[in-house]
Amino acid sequence: MSQNLIRVLIADDHPIVRNGLTLMLRYSNDLELIGEASTGKEAVELYRQQQPDVVLMDLRMPEMGGVEAITTIRQEFPDARIIVLSTYDYDEDIYQGLQAGAKGYLLKDISMEILQEAIRQVYGGQKYIPADVAMKLAERLSTPQLTGRETQILELMVQGKSNAEMGRDLYISENTIKFHINNILLKLDVKNRGQAIVTAIQRGIVKV
Repeated sequence: MSQNLIRVLIADDHPIVRNGLTLMLRYSNDLELIGEASTGKEAVELYRQQQPDVVLMDLRMPEMGGVEAITTIRQEFPDARIIVLSTYDYDEDIYQGLQAGAKGYLLKDISMEILQEAIRQVYGGQKYIPADVAMKLAERLSTPQLTGRETQILELMVQGKSNAEMGRDLYISENTIKFHINNILLKLDVKNRGQAIVTAIQRGIVKV
């Protein structure tokens, strides 16, 4: 077998997606599938065993999500080349995936040719970020960062909890909750809680 084959690992929890990617890889003379993972934890273990040239990583998987898997792999293998392959183009997902160390971000509706080209470019040491993804990333970078506490409160808001309930859950006063909510509204550039919830879901800040 040729030593020039690019060895690819697929990490996705949907068998149909993995089968489709496998078929796409088979249409290329320079790409070789060397493993499949259905969870982030499996992806990490398979990477340790196989040390593939490129990983195609979904972000939303059981046991361990894609962002955590990317972070773990990159901590152990700083030169790991990982491409996020996601159904979602939420700016928060894009930001977190690339911040964790992914070298590319693609949506699952791409063509076979684009996927193959992305794998080759990332294998060659380049990044592969399509223009529409880059635009969303730029928008995300231009907005103020929510703190961990603000994200916690936003998640509780999405669950429909009142200020009093959030205060009890987080062991802080209602006035402190109100202070954080005001900051959330400012950072998300919205006028009320309802708009904040919709924006948080649309941007992928909170998963539902």
